[in-house]
Amino acid sequence: MSRALPAATGPVLIALILAGAPLTGLDEYSLTLLLAYGLLGLSLALVWGLGGILCFGQAAFFGLGAYSYAVAAMNLGESTVPMLLSVVVPGLLAAAVGALMFYGRVGDVYLGVITLVVTLILFKFVNSTAGEAYVIGHARLGGFNGIPSFPPLNVPGRPDWPIVGMALYYVAAAVLWLAWVGCRWLGRSPYGRVVAGLRENELRMQLLGYDVQLAKTVLFTVGGALAGLAGALYACWAEIVTPGLFSLGQSAEIIVWVLVGGVGTLLGPIFGAMGLGALKMALGGQQLIDNSLVMGVILVVFVLLLPRGVAPLAQRAWVRLWVLRGDATLDAQHPHHTRPGSRPEGGE
Repeated sequence: MSRALPAATGPVLIALILAGAPLTGLDEYSLTLLLAYGLLGLSLALVWGLGGILCFGQAAFFGLGAYSYAVAAMNLGESTVPMLLSVVVPGLLAAAVGALMFYGRVGDVYLGVITLVVTLILFKFVNSTAGEAYVIGHARLGGFNGIPSFPPLNVPGRPDWPIVGMALYYVAAAVLWLAWVGCRWLGRSPYGRVVAGLRENELRMQLLGYDVQLAKTVLFTVGGALAGLAGALYACWAEIVTPGLFSLGQSAEIIVWVLVGGVGTLLGPIFGAMGLGALKMALGGQQLIDNSLVMGVILVVFVLLLPRGVAPLAQRAWVRLWVLRGDATLDAQHPHHTRPGSRPEGGE
């Protein structure tokens, strides 16, 4: 009796969960934000979990994607090209930064510092753009006030057909699902196995003849592009972008999401981001407990007690339950069957 789940079970189950989430009673406004967080968590899960590259600056690509969308949408009056730019612009920055780091053979500690510095530079720059000189076409950057009132997401080629409310939720759900399926495929592809080998032993893969620097740069670029797409979804949801998207607090939250969900998995960080995002929204409605304090406590608890995160623990529990179910079915069909390693009745 086979106990393996069909390969399509995971994607179908996740699709059903995303499609049925509005039926739980949660409003589509909050759910759309959680989907953007989930995509952002997935972007770091790919870079860190698959490639072992701990990036402290994922918020830089997130914010750049949001600003790219806002600026382009204000100049073009529609969302098709801006959505593409929200992926391309952060992807190009990630490619440039990644090439400088990996071909420069920067160590892991300095890699984290460099990505953090890139985020700080963008945060400081965008905060200082309050003057009238900081205008790109029809879009005024606005400094700490940000860019409000840009065109929303619309049907491609039809600016008069905006995608808002529940329609925006389902678009975001489809984007997240496709991104997860694509990352899942990438991790199981020959390239994904090479990157996993780099994570385990980079010197060995280099001696085997693989282009280590190119493989890591490509992965870092894809992660930056996904974070930029998450930023565009956030911009469409919020209808305003501010320098807070580049903040250190945002960068730290993304790392906590992945740690809680489970480094080395793809689904774990998605649900970690959505779960902690929902907790953040719940805490935002009261004044007794500081959100940063809660996130800090969660981080300490998981580092000390559950360093691998929730997803690996849940996966082991599910596999154990599936095996026990298979054993129970086998015993019911063959009551006198003795499993290997068990002691026969009447024996010693």
